[in-house]
Amino acid sequence: MIITDDHMHLYNHLKFKALEQFKNAGGTHVFLVNLLSKHYGLKPTKPEDYLEMFKKHISMVEKANKIVRAFAVIGVHPAEITLLGGRMKVQKAAEIMKSAFDLAGKLIEEGKAVALKSGRPHYKVSKEVWDLSNEVMMHAFEVAKDVGCAIQLHTESYTYEGIKEIAEMADKVGLKRYKVVKHFSPPKIREFEEVGIFPSVICLNDYALEAAKQGSRFMLETDYIDDKDRPGAVLGPKTVPRKVKELLKHGFDEDFIYKICVENVEKVYGVDII
Repeated sequence: MIITDDHMHLYNHLKFKALEQFKNAGGTHVFLVNLLSKHYGLKPTKPEDYLEMFKKHISMVEKANKIVRAFAVIGVHPAEITLLGGRMKVQKAAEIMKSAFDLAGKLIEEGKAVALKSGRPHYKVSKEVWDLSNEVMMHAFEVAKDVGCAIQLHTESYTYEGIKEIAEMADKVGLKRYKVVKHFSPPKIREFEEVGIFPSVICLNDYALEAAKQGSRFMLETDYIDDKDRPGAVLGPKTVPRKVKELLKHGFDEDFIYKICVENVEKVYGVDII
């Protein structure tokens, strides 16, 4: 049985051992997402500094493929505008972030990664930073549209109005709504289906079961960050396999699991899982 974790990080704690745990629990496929520049010891001053980060991440994902089937997701975390903004004007920070997405798009075109990662701050920021963050996200949407890839979003806490606004932004550049993945989604499957954005449901509490009761149009994730200062956060690497097995115990069959872990993933990311 194929079990896919849609959003995981590897950093400085378990590293590849996290994937061994995932595999031993029944996990088979994982989307590995780069962290912030500071996690790579970088203090970017130009777009090419992010290219170094992307290449480090892609190299790590290549090694990860010796353990499970791993896909690289690359991009500029929305909190980078705050990190860069401490060293330069936020307008310049936004321009660097946009150019970094152009570089990420080229790597995806070359087949070295499968999707982008963008979004907007999940914490309180000034109107100027919020507006600039939306501009950066729109540019990332344009790159995703041009390259033909999906894009994972790290955003503020879920609201129906928020995802509707984001969906309309994707429409403006011609990016199909189902190619926009809301990372860290709550189990609001019907609302996501109504809007068209694809939810990657965080496997907290009974979220996976609540999602399954509403339909099969979702994916599952842990958002494991592999940080030795926060071991086990957000959720441990064994969580998605465990939650999938719980769904089977609740009467959801293997065809249902195939839908959320294979068919949905192939449709959204345009990759071959089998």
